[in-house]
Amino acid sequence: MNNIYHKIITGGFALVLAGAVAFTAAPMDAQASAALGISSQIGLSADMDAAETTDVENAMNQTVLDAFHLDGYSNLGIVTVSEGKVNIRDSASTEGKIVGKIGNNAGCDVLGEEGEWLQIKSGKVEGYIKAEYVLTGSEALEKAGSLLKTVADVNTEGLKVRTQPSTDSEVLDIVGSDQSFDVLEELDEWVKIDLDGEEGYLFKDYVNVGAKLDEALTISEVMYGAGVSDVRMALSNFAKQYIGNPYVWGGTSLTKGADCSGFVLSVFRNYGISLPHSSRAQANCGTKISLSELKPGDLVFYGSGISHVALYIGDGQIIHASTSASGIKISNYDYETPVGVGTYIESDGFYGE
Repeated sequence: MNNIYHKIITGGFALVLAGAVAFTAAPMDAQASAALGISSQIGLSADMDAAETTDVENAMNQTVLDAFHLDGYSNLGIVTVSEGKVNIRDSASTEGKIVGKIGNNAGCDVLGEEGEWLQIKSGKVEGYIKAEYVLTGSEALEKAGSLLKTVADVNTEGLKVRTQPSTDSEVLDIVGSDQSFDVLEELDEWVKIDLDGEEGYLFKDYVNVGAKLDEALTISEVMYGAGVSDVRMALSNFAKQYIGNPYVWGGTSLTKGADCSGFVLSVFRNYGISLPHSSRAQANCGTKISLSELKPGDLVFYGSGISHVALYIGDGQIIHASTSASGIKISNYDYETPVGVGTYIESDGFYGE
């Protein structure tokens, strides 16, 4: 076994050095290139029995994944469809409930096989997909080389995105942990990123740079956008039914009248979370986020010292108890300059529950 493994490594590495493997994705290090060359040689030895072939394939699969710095995959699969997205179901049947969708060239981890179906996990979605739509083994590993994109995952809170690779340059935004950005260029101490269509720079010490493949979307994300859960949309839609109701200073009634913080308080109370009756106090609850992270169900704060709060409902809009003249209404989120944003919803539940 060890001799076979050594021969494959030697042969594969020599093949890569000869320039037989080339990819157009983000630059790979020498380890990744060599590993892909190795993977292309798997199964070429007629002297290997089935057990040895499986052992070698498993070992090389992990070697390539490690070389690419790809986390979350132990048995890589690459989806291949001519157009649109493929359904992921909760059982190995066309009668199974659709739990997500996955597009062409997206990555998945193959967990098992059931007849003509594969059990996979991709992003937040786990379920079953027809095997005919998924490349596996060395084919998937070779395909991955042209699909990888380089991303920077923020590993701290309050990280400043700057207009130039200098701490003296203007701040574009402030981002936090768990945010991820496509990398446009790596510099010695900085990474240039794509920030919603703008170029920005992050200090390298506070990000983890690695490779990433496209992933499946949950049904909620397909309907409402990436990262948006059913809870967020339900809360936003619940709030919208009170448009036109009166503004009453100090009020908390969704029908008889509420002020800005009373309106938000009552909407959230319907979903089992308690907020204080003060926009400034509400700003100190939940988790502070940047405008680039804004999703339906988040709160947007306004005014010097924070004197107003609104509920973000998506598409650049907020709903808020505005004034005694206009009552509860919808406005653009930037009708005034926001001074803060807070989130109170994590995945499909609330912070603090």
